[in-house]
Amino acid sequence: MASLNTFGAVFTFAIELEAQLSAYYGGIGDSAMAKAADKRRKKLERVRRENVVEITLEPIAGLDADDYALDLSDGSPDGQAAAARIAARFYRDAAPKINVRAAQRALERCGKEHGG
Repeated sequence: MASLNTFGAVFTFAIELEAQLSAYYGGIGDSAMAKAADKRRKKLERVRRENVVEITLEPIAGLDADDYALDLSDGSPDGQAAAARIAARFYRDAAPKINVRAAQRALERCGKEHGG
């Protein structure tokens, strides 16, 4: 189990999540969703870079990467909806645990874009 117990770990996971979703949507031919995931990935990378100086090293508890594993083998509408729900749940769970307001808002926006 990969514990998401630091600011960097949460943002690295979020960036990788969006990269996986971009590849997933691209693979099933939904270029609009792939582009949206890539845009979120780039935004998260920027937020991580800009806020790394402001982070306090307070540990984050209660997030585990295994709880947000995506099943990217199912390209059906139900599979796509399940992936979006998992992503939205991750952002909903992670945002309140981040102590930098700008970074927290970025996670909240990503969650809303996934329908959460």
